[in-house]
Amino acid sequence: MQSAGTIPMTAAEAPRGEPWRARVAEFLALGGGTLVLFPLAWLVRRTVGLDASEDAIDAFAYHAALVINNPHFAVTYLLFYKDARNRALGGVLPPAQRARYVFAGLVVPAALLAWAASALHAGTARSMGFMVELMFFLVGWHYVKQGFGILTVFSARRGLRYSPLERAVILSHCFAGWAYAWASPATPGREVAEKGVIYTSLARPPGLERAALVDFGLSTAALLVTLALKWRRERRLPPFAPLAGFLTSIWLWTVYSSVDPLMRYIIPALHSIQYLYVVWLLKRNEAREAEGPPLFGRPVGVELGILAVSAVGLAWVLFRGAPELLDGALVLRSSAGEAAPRLGETPYFAAIYVFVNIHHYFMDTVIWRRENPETRHLRDRAAAPAAAPGA
Repeated sequence: MQSAGTIPMTAAEAPRGEPWRARVAEFLALGGGTLVLFPLAWLVRRTVGLDASEDAIDAFAYHAALVINNPHFAVTYLLFYKDARNRALGGVLPPAQRARYVFAGLVVPAALLAWAASALHAGTARSMGFMVELMFFLVGWHYVKQGFGILTVFSARRGLRYSPLERAVILSHCFAGWAYAWASPATPGREVAEKGVIYTSLARPPGLERAALVDFGLSTAALLVTLALKWRRERRLPPFAPLAGFLTSIWLWTVYSSVDPLMRYIIPALHSIQYLYVVWLLKRNEAREAEGPPLFGRPVGVELGILAVSAVGLAWVLFRGAPELLDGALVLRSSAGEAAPRLGETPYFAAIYVFVNIHHYFMDTVIWRRENPETRHLRDRAAAPAAAPGA
């Protein structure tokens, strides 16, 4: 949901008497669960030791990816390519949004496919390494923009709006956090391994790190002043759950993601839960609207169940089935157990993993824009009954 902040804030005031369980669930799903898990991670590490706890969390995160991390990528494809022909060629979308759709849906994957195919054919890590570096460069942007969307959209669902200047300050803090996270720590470039591919990372000079830190500090001060002025004018601050999700996305998931050695394994799942929660709201409200007259569509539970099963199934194909088939048939078997130089034994897994990550970021810039008609199901709280959990 990285560009959700572009959705116009026209939502109704939050209904009174919302169940406290819904509030707690929303807080945890939007990022508040991170604040609960940090002390738990410290307790586990203190009780059983770092090595044992890290092995256990690593194994847990690997298996949890089957139903959390990987489906969060897969569901983007299901949302994006739904009714693709009409979106690309018909009048469903405005011209500018249609151009974005074609670029993200056709141009970007074609370019990434050509890049990955060239790297695999050459059998060298340099080109694949640059592709991995692009993935890491964009992931911070994706995290902070999703945090921006969480704050603006979920504030709007409770009747709180931000002026253009306030939005600019909030967004500048997002980008400053992204820049500092990418620039830190300073490094001349080092040999790293990612999904079996060994390559030399891009250099980050100390001057860049220091400049990014200063910018991040200034943006933090500007954000605090902006919130203080908003309180002074309106006697209101952002709702707690979206504010926590926003700050968590920037400070704990992006800038200081390595502050706890165990949480490094959990953060991608927390980010994915935040994303899946928003998708659930969107598709649930859409299914509720279609369930009644004049469409009389399938029950909400059936629609959401089909989406969930489809996302898990597609995720397995993308991250397990296809990579294992390709690496087994084209790498291990053809080389009699000897992998291509510096590409490791799973170069197709690395290529598919990076391809999906980068493409996911571009698809999100289209899905969550206000020009997408489906976002109305997300931004309007009145689309769902007042007592709906997590509405």
